[in-house]
Amino acid sequence: MKRTMKALGEFLLHKGIITWGLLGLIWQIASVINGTEFLPGPLATLRGGREIVVNGVLFQYIGISFFRIFSGWSLGIICAVPIGLLIGQFKTVRRIFEPFINFFRFVPAIGFLTLFLMWLGVGEESKIAIILYATTFPIIINTIAGVSGINPTTIQVAQSQGASAAQIFFTVTIPASIPYIFTGIRLGLSGAIISIVAAEMLAAQKGIGYLIYTSRLYFRTDWIFVGILTLGLTGYFSDRLLRYFGRTVLKKYGVSDGK
Repeated sequence: MKRTMKALGEFLLHKGIITWGLLGLIWQIASVINGTEFLPGPLATLRGGREIVVNGVLFQYIGISFFRIFSGWSLGIICAVPIGLLIGQFKTVRRIFEPFINFFRFVPAIGFLTLFLMWLGVGEESKIAIILYATTFPIIINTIAGVSGINPTTIQVAQSQGASAAQIFFTVTIPASIPYIFTGIRLGLSGAIISIVAAEMLAAQKGIGYLIYTSRLYFRTDWIFVGILTLGLTGYFSDRLLRYFGRTVLKKYGVSDGK
């Protein structure tokens, strides 16, 4: 009996169920103290979520936001990985472009929202551009770190065996950098989800960010919490899926559980 209870406790702790249970309890107590209109509890949030699930709004908005996130994030990966590899591999390229990267990576994506709206309009292009911008820099920086961190001895061994510069790049540099690239991709996903909220709050008619922003007009704090929870769960499960991909498909490159 004791072993069973201990095993159950370890399982609940390992899966984070105890943590989420405590968080939900604290949330409910805070809601009772402050009032459900100001801070809706878990049950009130579920009831509010049920309303926008039944009328189809929530899933429609999730699909729209996910399309924007995935599009900008994918384009960011396609653009950032080659740039990071080139900057990390060639010192001349690094000296030219590193100052620009170190400048723009500190400028938040929301700072370019107005310009993107002027240049690209209020359609999907401006929102995807915001996400692309937010995604790019974490991937570039981590890729550069991966290339720069390669042991010179490994390259010297490849050179001693007659490998050309191109062969070294594709058989040594890229495989050795994959764990760093993968970390950058995970961080880029986080940046994509954060930036979609700002983009949809200010320049959209649909989406989770739009839901969060417009719910204040109807004094529906519960819908705001539904939007926040949706974004958190989207990021959580997307990252879990990425980590699974990392530890199965990329394990041979040194990626373990997405780390």
